[in-house]
Amino acid sequence: MTRDTAFPDHPGDNSLAAEIAPAFEVLRPAAGQRLPLVFASPHSGSVYPESLKAASRLTDHALRKSEDCFVDEIVAAAPGLGAPLIRALFPRVYVDPNREPFELDPAMFEGQLPDYANVRSPRVAAGLGTIARIVADGEPIYREKLPVAEAMRRISTCYRPYHAALAALIEETRRRFGFAILVDCHSMPSTGLSPIGSGRGSQKNGRIDTVLGDCFGTACSPAVTERCEALLSGLGYSVVRNHPYAGGYTTRHYGRPREGVHAIQIEINRALYMDERTLERKAHLAVLADQMRQLIVGLGDINLNLLAAE
Repeated sequence: MTRDTAFPDHPGDNSLAAEIAPAFEVLRPAAGQRLPLVFASPHSGSVYPESLKAASRLTDHALRKSEDCFVDEIVAAAPGLGAPLIRALFPRVYVDPNREPFELDPAMFEGQLPDYANVRSPRVAAGLGTIARIVADGEPIYREKLPVAEAMRRISTCYRPYHAALAALIEETRRRFGFAILVDCHSMPSTGLSPIGSGRGSQKNGRIDTVLGDCFGTACSPAVTERCEALLSGLGYSVVRNHPYAGGYTTRHYGRPREGVHAIQIEINRALYMDERTLERKAHLAVLADQMRQLIVGLGDINLNLLAAE
């Protein structure tokens, strides 16, 4: 495995470089890419800048409530099996790469947001825009309003370089194999996951282990979703499609099946592998990570003819 690190693209900003450098990592197969897959873990970053902690009214532990802890570890086998993995090192509460670049709440900032900012999206209204107002349980993050320049800095130094690298990986894969499958990897809290009647898929005793989001069939070939569901079900996990998570900005933005780019979001129930209160690993994390090897191999072996026939 080879490792590419990406540093903030404002080299003159020494304070930021000291706080969060590198911004993300690309882990590539040492022997070259052998599978038509790209894995991404955008929300497992755990490098919390001191400036963020200083501006926050929350404890360090409370800031981590929105983090997809250990998801990068769960899919860490990807580079060794022949597929690149990109993982953000900056935390989701700093800037969220699974949002549009400028989904911003004007009430959070001192100064005028640019005219192109999307200030009325449902995610902004919920407090979970590109710069989040709250953590996952609804607690406000900041004591005071942030300067607009701070939002622009986070977007330019972390968000945009992350997406530039992700787009490059997808295009490299598409050119090499004729198509690419992006697997955007996330975790979901166990609370609020009640039995669902409207989502297609399987449940075990009302428990939802995984949710596959393909934007209701628009972000990837049905063959990709069906293969993911069959592999996860075969491993003993319950699977639901598109409810309550149909896929975020990354899935919608990159999923262009007619152009040979297929994107699917996978959400894993955190209670399977971690203590959600203490944020500590459970023993099953190692088991899950080993099982994900089977998913990676099985998804990487998908029949190109199935996709070409779409």
